[in-house]
Amino acid sequence: MESKSEPTRVKLPRPVRVNVKTPAPVQITVEQILREAKECQEAEIRAPPKQKITDETELADYRNHKRKEFEGQRNKSSLVKYAKWEENQKDFKRARSIWERVLKVEYRDHSMWLKYAEMEMKNEFINHARNVWDRAVTLLPRVDQLWYKYIHMEEMLGNVATVRKIFEKWMAWKPDEQGWLSYIKFELRYNEVERARAIFERFVDCHPRVSPWISYANFEIKNGEAVQARNCYERAVDKLVDDDEAEKLFVAFAEFEDKCKEIERARCIYQFALDHIPKGRAEDLYNKFVVFEKQYGDSEGIEDAIVGKRRFQYEDEVRKNPMNYDAWFDYIRLEESVGNKERIREVYERAIANVPPSEVKHYWQRYIYLWIYYALYEEIDTQDMERTREIYRECLKLIPHQKFSFTKIWLLAAQFEIRQLRLREARLLLGEAIGRAPKDKIFKKYIEMELQLGNIDRCRKLYEKYLEWSPENCNAWSKFIELESSLHETDRARAIIELAVNRAASLDYAA
Repeated sequence: MESKSEPTRVKLPRPVRVNVKTPAPVQITVEQILREAKECQEAEIRAPPKQKITDETELADYRNHKRKEFEGQRNKSSLVKYAKWEENQKDFKRARSIWERVLKVEYRDHSMWLKYAEMEMKNEFINHARNVWDRAVTLLPRVDQLWYKYIHMEEMLGNVATVRKIFEKWMAWKPDEQGWLSYIKFELRYNEVERARAIFERFVDCHPRVSPWISYANFEIKNGEAVQARNCYERAVDKLVDDDEAEKLFVAFAEFEDKCKEIERARCIYQFALDHIPKGRAEDLYNKFVVFEKQYGDSEGIEDAIVGKRRFQYEDEVRKNPMNYDAWFDYIRLEESVGNKERIREVYERAIANVPPSEVKHYWQRYIYLWIYYALYEEIDTQDMERTREIYRECLKLIPHQKFSFTKIWLLAAQFEIRQLRLREARLLLGEAIGRAPKDKIFKKYIEMELQLGNIDRCRKLYEKYLEWSPENCNAWSKFIELESSLHETDRARAIIELAVNRAASLDYAA
């Protein structure tokens, strides 16, 4: 009887005890090991095996296999690869069919049209490419790149008339400035100056902005047509004087006249521009004007240019902070030194329009002097009395008298009427002041005026109102007594003294 052999036992390796457990200074990852192994492979092993096709049957099988792979993938990128593969196989009919399938879904993607047309051009199917471009620009007329590529193809073929038709078709869509300039450059490449000028006329009509007009004028300058260039600038100024970029137009116009040695024309352009462009947008214009005057002007012209620059600085200050009344005062003094009445009035009106937002007297103290200086300017410098009277009237309407008032304004308005020999109006003003905002100084000035006029009865009534308003005012009692004493009205003076003493006693008792 045979004995069964026992199965051999596999001995496992004994676990090695790790003595050093600190991490190694250079760590090696699995990714690094795989990358190094791949780099160490020989070139023959790394490259995929080459497949040699020896007959047409194998070629057909290969193509059918690749087509089935591509047809199994229905996304856009795979279809694009499919079309390029068919192109490489020189099967342009199939490639064209695949591109049409792509465009049926992705016709809004202009890059697909570009690739399709490039395939046709690369393989010299010009009519097919032209058909693709026609369809592309019809469906996507706002994509400028399609127009540029189409035009470039036709121009490379020498079809100038066809290029012109394409440009006209494009211009009907009113493209941006670069599209028009491309059309003009095309005509100039073939020395069609009159055609280019006609396109410029349509260009500035389609884009009524500063830069097209400047380009038009520069075109005329390059062609030696100074009169035509000046005409361009003049028409542009008529249409764009209020445009936000009008400063660039005026600078270009003035520099053109400077190059033509028309110094007075250039100076008039600068001055016209400075009068019509808002100061906040005229920084470059001021700087150019100062340089121009230093080069061609006399001392007076240079001074005017410097004044203009200072005017710009003040405009910048008051634009940043309209409540900066000190800046307004400096601006007004500058304009008064120049002496232009209309400009001075304009600055005054703009300054007084910035009413303090808070009805607190502290914020009004500097502001109220704008009105005072304005009224004095109209009275003394322009001698427009009706305008002065209107300024005082508007100022008194503006002040919130129920919260605070300004004695100076009431007195200046009354004194102005006295200088105009309108005593009735002066009395009405002072009476209104006593009724709305009584002050010691108003009573004193009113009494002084009536005393100088010899109206003693009016003085007595005013003192009575004065003492009714401020019975504790010892100075008012004393002045009233002095008035009666100077008139030798002893009984009246004695009665007033008794009233004053009794009033003082009653006040002490109340206290």
